[in-house]
Amino acid sequence: MQEINYQHQTIITRAIIKAAVLMSEFGAESILIEQTAQRLGSALGINSVEISLIPSAIVLTTLYNNQSVTTTRRVHHKPINMSIVCDIQKIVISIEKNKYGVDYLADSLKDIEPNYYNRWLVVLMVGLACASFSYLQGADWVAFFITFLASSVAMYVRQELAKRRFVLIITFGVTALVATLIASISQLNNISETPNIALASSVLLLAPGFAFINSFLDSLKGYLSMGWGRWLEGILLTIATSIGIILAMAILDMKGW
Repeated sequence: MQEINYQHQTIITRAIIKAAVLMSEFGAESILIEQTAQRLGSALGINSVEISLIPSAIVLTTLYNNQSVTTTRRVHHKPINMSIVCDIQKIVISIEKNKYGVDYLADSLKDIEPNYYNRWLVVLMVGLACASFSYLQGADWVAFFITFLASSVAMYVRQELAKRRFVLIITFGVTALVATLIASISQLNNISETPNIALASSVLLLAPGFAFINSFLDSLKGYLSMGWGRWLEGILLTIATSIGIILAMAILDMKGW
């Protein structure tokens, strides 16, 4: 294998940590991030890759003979998108099979784009999902359609806030406020016999399940700092949702569900 000088090792290190940061930003599990970085290092001729993960940053060191290169990158959390994680895995497999170099890795990472679903399809399906849950909980048809309307509009608001790069906590709070304001129609106007179910079901799109699942998996596999960070993120998003609901109830002078 060709000898790697310090400058080339630095380029390899920067490319590997870019892949690791992308995976972390879009919600990959910590052990997968570490394994991917190590596989890339091995495929590109590096002896060893050591990585340290915290919720806000990644520190990565590559070792080659007596050379050591360390770099740090900030992690900016973005909406969960597993298509990015899958694309990076495909790049790793391609490098391992075809013995591509670091230039291929760098160029491939530049070309990665999130694979978003059609936004209106997402709005429709989220509305149907929340409405279906309300029906399973015993909601009447009026509450079913009100839940569909409230959750669909709330999902549209969430998309718009995300597009404008609002902080997630603000996004969740405002979305919960909008969903509760619309769903309260069933209670304020007495047009449904199950208004409480509509109110509860309309905010289900804000359940931070992915954050809690990843926090549990990370903690179970020894990544305690990442586990605690993701768990706290889930708690903060839950609190933001609760504040939005309480604010809506205060505006409408509702005494409770």
